[in-house]
Amino acid sequence: MEENMTRPDAEVPAPGRPVVFRGGTVLTMDDARTVLTEADVLVVGDRVAEVGRALRAPEDAWEVDAGGGILLPGMIDTHRHMWQTAMRGYGADWTLTQYFVWYYMEHGKAFRPEDIHAGNLLSAWEALEAGVTTTVDWSHGLRTTDHAEAAVDALRAVPGRFVLAYGNIHAAPWEWATDPEVRSFLERHRTGAGGLLDFQLAFDVTGDPDFPEKAAFEAARDLDLPVTTHAGVWGATGDDAIRLMHEHGVMTPRTVYVHAASLGADSYQRIAATGGSASVSTESEQSAGQGYPPTWQLRRHGIPVSLSMDSSAWWSGDLFSAMRTTLGADRAREHLAAHERGETVTHVGLRAEEVVEWATRGGARALGRDDLGRVAPGAKADLVLIRNDASPVSFPLLNPYGQVVFQAQRGDVHTVLVDGRVVKHAHRLVDADLPALRRTAEATVDHLRSSLGEDAWTAGMHPELPRQEVLDNPYQYTAYRSGSTHAARDE
Repeated sequence: MEENMTRPDAEVPAPGRPVVFRGGTVLTMDDARTVLTEADVLVVGDRVAEVGRALRAPEDAWEVDAGGGILLPGMIDTHRHMWQTAMRGYGADWTLTQYFVWYYMEHGKAFRPEDIHAGNLLSAWEALEAGVTTTVDWSHGLRTTDHAEAAVDALRAVPGRFVLAYGNIHAAPWEWATDPEVRSFLERHRTGAGGLLDFQLAFDVTGDPDFPEKAAFEAARDLDLPVTTHAGVWGATGDDAIRLMHEHGVMTPRTVYVHAASLGADSYQRIAATGGSASVSTESEQSAGQGYPPTWQLRRHGIPVSLSMDSSAWWSGDLFSAMRTTLGADRAREHLAAHERGETVTHVGLRAEEVVEWATRGGARALGRDDLGRVAPGAKADLVLIRNDASPVSFPLLNPYGQVVFQAQRGDVHTVLVDGRVVKHAHRLVDADLPALRRTAEATVDHLRSSLGEDAWTAGMHPELPRQEVLDNPYQYTAYRSGSTHAARDE
């Protein structure tokens, strides 16, 4: 163990020891979004055993003072390109087109298995530090199963809960998803995962009338894996893709539609009718250009919502940001629409408690995990305590949902449990070797920088000023082009 390993103190309990939180404000995230004040939560094993006041705990229970704090379920990010995390902030001034060019067409193939491992490792610890206990690793950089093995190794090295969404942007989904080697990898790693690691298939549907992606959906069905897909992405995936999926009967309640912007009413109706859900990445949609964050449309059509943060090439892995920007974007659109009609909004439709639900139970529903996303007896003990006695922003605590959405931040995350195990306490990660993690990430940066050359590296970080030219179809494994989306962008 290195000297700087971030273990806060010797009192952090070993996995399996009972834990009791005392005297906190508890957001249960039940159907009524009940808030309990001055409440205790007892954890035994990997489950919440009891919730209430003045609970009797086992004699060996480890106590956490939650007084003045907020205890909520662990947050869930349903769409995160974890393999890109060593590129933190590199694409701050990118559009979606520039992202496509850099990763899909020019430099994504430069990532070695060890670079996938580095990104996943860094992202996984970042998630826990921010109170995100479950992350869907939308891993579309898996050019080989060696890359996939590296991704899994990193996720299993960190005590969080993860879903590896297997993808490969450099090959056709109907090819890699049906590859016996990929199938063997998925079948092998699903065995004995112990509930902390699960799998999906991650690929997009371009709208090609021949619908070659059907083979990938059939592979997912044969493996009994959900599909997560970037849908409603301006200029890349749109209504034709949703129509084809629906006509071929591959839309299911387990399908997650990432972004779900740039879609028409017919597409939303098809998603709603087949029971799917949407993963909204508001910061990404606002800045990169997939479309206006669609929460107002999703709410109108009754489509379940979860939240996600997309890629650290732009943004952090902090769902506090996701909640805040999502609420702001929805309300901004509501006000703008009213102003265009010459009206005034006097009562906003979307409330703080709803976006907290999207960040917790919404993610659990998207993953089909009723044992996550709530604080109740029998639920998994994935818990986050927000408490920061050193911050004047932590008091007075009046509206706990408003506090979480508009006042709290990752630095206020005091204690995090995953599966009953303490992974962060007193604002510090437990057993995270940050110096070693830094060296790993820096090795990936050094490799990419030398592979690209200094000129290309600098040009990628500082894109040129806008031109008229746009990118049509980033999917280089198919020659299909959509005349409708190209025409729409030429208007």
